Amino acid sequence: MTEAVPGIAYLDAKRVIRGLRAGIHRVMADQERLNRINVFPVPDGDTGTNLAMTMQSILSALARSDDQHAGRVLELVADAALDGAKGNSGAILAQFFHGLGDACGQLRTITTDPFVDAVRQGARYAREALSEPREGTILTVLAEFAAAINVSRKNGQDFVTLLDAGLRRAVQALAETTNQLDVLRRAGVVDAGAQGFVDLLQGICALVHEGSLEDVPESPLAVAAEARIDHGLQQSTCEHRFCTECTLTGESIDRRALREQLSSLGSSLVLAGTARKIRVHMHVDDPEALFVITRRFGTICGQKADDMSLQQRAARGDRPAVAVVMDTAGDIAESDMERYGIFVVPIHIHFGDKSFLDKVTLTPEQFYAELQSNPHHPKTSQPPPGDFRRLYQFLGSHHQAVVSVHVSAKVSGTLQAAESAANRSSDSGPVVAIDSRNASLGQGMIALYAAEMAEAGFDLDQIVIRMEKVISRTRTFGLLQDMRYAVRGGRVPRYRKVIADMFRLNPVLTNFPDGRIAAGGFIFGRHRSVERFARFIAARTDVGKTYRIGVGHADNPDEADRLLQILGDSLPSVSSHFTTEVGTALGAHGGPGTLVVALQEDIPIGAPER
Repeated sequence: MTEAVPGIAYLDAKRVIRGLRAGIHRVMADQERLNRINVFPVPDGDTGTNLAMTMQSILSALARSDDQHAGRVLELVADAALDGAKGNSGAILAQFFHGLGDACGQLRTITTDPFVDAVRQGARYAREALSEPREGTILTVLAEFAAAINVSRKNGQDFVTLLDAGLRRAVQALAETTNQLDVLRRAGVVDAGAQGFVDLLQGICALVHEGSLEDVPESPLAVAAEARIDHGLQQSTCEHRFCTECTLTGESIDRRALREQLSSLGSSLVLAGTARKIRVHMHVDDPEALFVITRRFGTICGQKADDMSLQQRAARGDRPAVAVVMDTAGDIAESDMERYGIFVVPIHIHFGDKSFLDKVTLTPEQFYAELQSNPHHPKTSQPPPGDFRRLYQFLGSHHQAVVSVHVSAKVSGTLQAAESAANRSSDSGPVVAIDSRNASLGQGMIALYAAEMAEAGFDLDQIVIRMEKVISRTRTFGLLQDMRYAVRGGRVPRYRKVIADMFRLNPVLTNFPDGRIAAGGFIFGRHRSVERFARFIAARTDVGKTYRIGVGHADNPDEADRLLQILGDSLPSVSSHFTTEVGTALGAHGGPGTLVVALQEDIPIGAPER
């Protein structure tokens, strides 16, 4: 006979922390399954990753806290959840925790009555955070859990009985979500966000009854449902392209006015937080339009915009076993990005106090317009490790491994951020961060080669081994026809510009074998500079080799087309070529008119050895 669990009459800080840790570990352990059953509100397969990242923020905050006050611990949890909230479900749970914190913040210990009232308030906060709340989601399960423990509270039960009753009803409500939304019924799954909340409860109850962090059994419905998930993903589409988020801070934010101004931009709007800090989540086609409106209400930070159409392709399982990632210092044709499903983590661009996500909220065309009109020269910063980690964890649920190709470590800390994230994401699949020792088109062509190998069926080790050879045989050349931007950015002393103008010299930037990006020569004379640039490049090729060519331009498409034609006639043998607009890596130093060429020896991919 099983020994009865002693009653728990109150929660102190220690019990709150231990319970939350147990529940959070349960959610994080279920990350991959939550990703697989994610079809609502969009089938982008990242609910598990988003909840895991949100929960990790709470765990980190709890690890730093030694507070002995239960109410203040819940306030800490609410703040950490808001700062780390990712995705629709993460923002909703953050708002739920804010309800708990607001209700219990003054209580050193928490008894059943204020706890039940706090949960009811949290469920109400969560519902009010959404512009279009839907039944059959995490909102429904939160409400049913709150109702169940309210009934149990009226019978004078302690926390053990209270939580057991709430969990039983939450599991029932979770099973019912399948038939409450058509998209869930067609896919044969429960709502992924609701499952994540039930995971949290199950972890807490397992600790109460077993005194450990062991997983409790999965519900039969959730296990059986996965057999039909592929059908549901194939039948579902994304209404808007980008899952967009930011954190807004201000003195007294008018939430109603903010909601009204954002509501016409897209769908799945969630405003979680307080009058001083709000986490904004929305699905839109134009992320910058959301950020422009949000800036009117205060200061924004933590901007992100995930391409849900690309995520959906990964979630459907129609991509190679190895995923390829690059940062936006690399340039590549948009058609190749889409064809091979290359994931991109944007570099952050700052013009004074205005911040943008490179190539997401600021296109190359907009960048060059801003470069000419803004008195502030742009500054760039590498993506934080968290941006990489979230993407790596998501890809780990849908691919066997990840290859991440980055701008030269000699010119940026991006590689270090990627490596830090890769080391912390090893539990979701191997990730290898690679120093391209290059930038712009050269970096992009190296990433493209990796993607072509993945498409051909090469595994992670085979791709990584081949990368060193490809990197050593890829060169990039950038013709700076106006040095004033390099001077403004502090990359070139003013006296060098004076000398270059005096002797009519155009410097050519290039990558060196050790990863440096520096002047590798000059074009003499400003007249017919395109022809001279083509001859400069041709002189550095081998007659007996075949090359892939990439030609890029900074708001200068006609000259890029002419340069490509001249190169095609000048080089010994060209197997493929493309043109594209280049971004900040070289364009920020050369400004509008800059021309960039990448040469890559054509190394046949062949078939992988088995």
